[in-house]
Amino acid sequence: MSVTARPHVNIVGSGPNGLTAAALLARAGWHVRIYERNANVGGAAASADVFGDGSIVDLGAAAHPFGVASPIFRHLGLEDYGLEWLHSEYPMAHPFDDAPAAILHRDVRKTARALGVDSTAWRLIHRGIVNSIDDYLEQILRPILRFPDHPVKMAQFGLLSTPPSTWFVRTAFREEPARALFTGSAAHANTPLGHPFTSTFGVLFSALGMTRGWPVVKGGTGALVDALVQVITEYGGEIHTSAEVTDLDDLPSARATMLDVTPSQALVMRGKQLRDLPETTVHRLQRWRYGPGVYKVDWLLDGPVDWADDRVANATTVHLGGRAAEIRLAEAQVNAGRIPDRPFVMVTQPQVADPSRAPEGKHVLWTYTHVPHGYRPAAADREYVADAIAGQLERFAPGFGAKVLDKKIWDPGDLENWNPNLVGGDIAGGSMGGLQSMLRGGLTLEPYRMGVPGLYICSSATPPGAGVHGMPGAWAAHAVLEDQRV
Repeated sequence: MSVTARPHVNIVGSGPNGLTAAALLARAGWHVRIYERNANVGGAAASADVFGDGSIVDLGAAAHPFGVASPIFRHLGLEDYGLEWLHSEYPMAHPFDDAPAAILHRDVRKTARALGVDSTAWRLIHRGIVNSIDDYLEQILRPILRFPDHPVKMAQFGLLSTPPSTWFVRTAFREEPARALFTGSAAHANTPLGHPFTSTFGVLFSALGMTRGWPVVKGGTGALVDALVQVITEYGGEIHTSAEVTDLDDLPSARATMLDVTPSQALVMRGKQLRDLPETTVHRLQRWRYGPGVYKVDWLLDGPVDWADDRVANATTVHLGGRAAEIRLAEAQVNAGRIPDRPFVMVTQPQVADPSRAPEGKHVLWTYTHVPHGYRPAAADREYVADAIAGQLERFAPGFGAKVLDKKIWDPGDLENWNPNLVGGDIAGGSMGGLQSMLRGGLTLEPYRMGVPGLYICSSATPPGAGVHGMPGAWAAHAVLEDQRV
């Protein structure tokens, strides 16, 4: 089929969801045109040499429990295009001040055995999901307002995932290692841990770690983007960088237009299609809420971190927050608009699995913590949160400060300036609190269709939500194919 005879689709934004949609439609015979405002594609799934010494730093996502398990990445055969997942000995470690670290193994029995009196409870909670992880992912990584293919399993998952994390850990576990291990995973919800559905993150992130692991991408997360780009270009897709789109009428004619942007960005775009949006769609987009932001610090060290517990050096992901109660307090303070003195810090040590990330004798460390939405420190206070992150690192790895060669700070404003999808520093594309964590896109059976023929949204603000797994883009592409049969 010639290019002129093929149906055309314009895709605004080139995050992993826009690229996944593009890859699927290109393979289905569509002529794809992608428009990206930045000089490079990938959105928050990108890597760069921020220190100017040849180091590879993941600018956004770094460890990928959902990416390695993604059905659509597997369907696209990205490993055939150079994608390689690399694992460390332990997916995740959670150190303490006065006790051995809690360790998440890639095995539910090994993880449980180290949890003492909570061994049985940990195994019973996770065993069913671990044993049928693909069945659960098939349901979880899809729009929730559809009848599940595995209703009994999803009902069981609902019993585990609906309660607030705070209630769950008090009820299910008796000692600190299991409570903190679960709470650290639940804190990825980026919402108060006393809210309903936060247990979803605790159960699911732990189960993914104990089955698929929390790997990094060889050569940086940008290599995953490179694999998607190869699929797109192999099938004749066009990628236009440094091409910001503010008016859809400026785009060439196409049978479909897809927006890999969040609701607030879609509402300020111009163009006839957006002027024709139904009131119900406008109201749904206007009601979309954004969550707390992220303050990220990349560190260049003169060698690996010297953790007080040596085993932590063998984990790709490390959660720094101490006891479960400390993590709950820190997250509650963030959601109340305060900066915690002792923040909960997410750490990735990519070189534990991928030694190529920095020149010999150097080590890259990736860290972030949650801060109030849109937090913009004054120039004099710019390093306040970075110092708090460093304090947590020093707490569990005495002497950390002496290893620092350089650091790069990204406050929420920096992140949004780099990638406007990170509104106020919110890396999830919208708050994960309450029903919005389940009903991405709002209360609608058509979260990808915008109510105007040929116009679709495919960002992480649509089901199944945030994470470098490409599934919002995949489901949006399916909607296009259903509506626009060639």
